[in-house]
Amino acid sequence: MPKLLVASGIFHPEPGGPATYLRAILPALQMRGWQVRVLSYGLPQAGDYPYRVKRIEREIYPLRLAKYARSAFEDLAWADVVYSHTIDLPLWTRRNIPRIMKVVGDQAWERCLRKGWIPPELGIDGFQQPGGDMRVRWQKRSRSRQVAGQDAVIVPSQYLRDMALGWGVNRAKVHVIYNALPDIALPTQSRKAIRRQLGWGDAPTLLSIARLQRWKGIDHLISALAGLPDVRLVVAGDGPDRARLEALAAQLPGRVQFTGQLPPADVMRMMKAADAVALYSAYEGLSHTLLESLYVGTPVLASAVGGNAEVVQDGRNGLLVAHVDIAGLRASITELLARRAELAANTRLGLEKFSFESMVRSTDEALRSLLD
Repeated sequence: MPKLLVASGIFHPEPGGPATYLRAILPALQMRGWQVRVLSYGLPQAGDYPYRVKRIEREIYPLRLAKYARSAFEDLAWADVVYSHTIDLPLWTRRNIPRIMKVVGDQAWERCLRKGWIPPELGIDGFQQPGGDMRVRWQKRSRSRQVAGQDAVIVPSQYLRDMALGWGVNRAKVHVIYNALPDIALPTQSRKAIRRQLGWGDAPTLLSIARLQRWKGIDHLISALAGLPDVRLVVAGDGPDRARLEALAAQLPGRVQFTGQLPPADVMRMMKAADAVALYSAYEGLSHTLLESLYVGTPVLASAVGGNAEVVQDGRNGLLVAHVDIAGLRASITELLARRAELAANTRLGLEKFSFESMVRSTDEALRSLLD
C-alpha cells in the first residue's frame, strides 16, 4: 500500500478550506488503498481519526519550525509521496521523494497584506504584477520557487491554474480538480422553524461565514447595510479582524450579529434559514461555503473574483458583484431579496461538476502518477 504524508498548516477542527478538504478526502483516499499520516500545526487534542494526526504547537517561530522539521524528517523517511497544503513548511530530507502541493490562493499576497507591506486596497490580481519593495519581491520569488519546484500541483479552479502558470509552474504539472462536498446531513427542519428558533423573525437576513480577516470583506457588507435599514447581517466565524468589525457594526445597533465559531451543524441550519449567504471577499480559490449554501438550497451573493464565477451562475442561482463596489453591492442585495424564491429554485444548477467521487478519483490519479 502506498504511503502518503499530508503536510499542512491547519487541520480539523480548525476552520479553513484546507482543514475542511482534508477531513473529507483522507478517509476516501484510504478506501483507495493509501496509508495516511497527517502533520500539522495546532494544539494537541483528541480526535477520532482513522489515520495518525500529529500537531506541532505554534510556539516562537524558530522553535515550532525546528519541531515541525524534526517530525517531518521522520515521516518523510516513511512516505512514498508528500502532499502539502501550504508553502514554507520545513519538509527537509535527503530522500528524493515525490512532492505534490494543493494551491488554494496566494500566500505571499496574504502575508504581505497582513504585515502591512502592501496597500490594503491592492487585490490579489494586482499583486501578481511586478513591483513592491524588497520584502514583497522576496515573498513573490519564494512562493513561485516553492510551487514551481513541486512534481505536481493541484488547484481547485481554472482561475488558480492561470495564477500558478504565472508563477512559472509547468502546465503539464497542473491538475485542475474542483473542490466538492461529501454527502452532508442537511437540516431536516423547515426554514421557517429554524428562523423561529434563532429568533430571526421576518427581517431579511444575510449570513456571512468566514475567518475574520480583512480580505473577507465583512466591512463592505456592513457598509452596504447602512443604506438598507430593513436588512440584518449575521457573521459566523472568528479571527484577528473581529474587534475592528464589531466597532464598525456598532454604528448599526442591533443589525449585525457576530456568533463566533460555530459547529458545522449549526452553520448549516443558519444557511438554510438565511435569505442569502454573502461571500464578498477579495479572492476565493473555490469556496466550500458557496457549495454548502447551494446544496442547502440558499442562494448566494458573491464577489466577482477568483473561482466564484466557476460556482455562481450569475442571475440563476445567485448574484455576482464587482469588488469593491458598495453601491453595486447594495443594489445586488436588494435584487436578490426580491428574487429569492426564483434563485433558490435553481441552487442545484451546475453542482454536478462538483462531484465528490470525481474529486477523490482525480486526486488519487494525480497522487499515483508520482509513484512511478
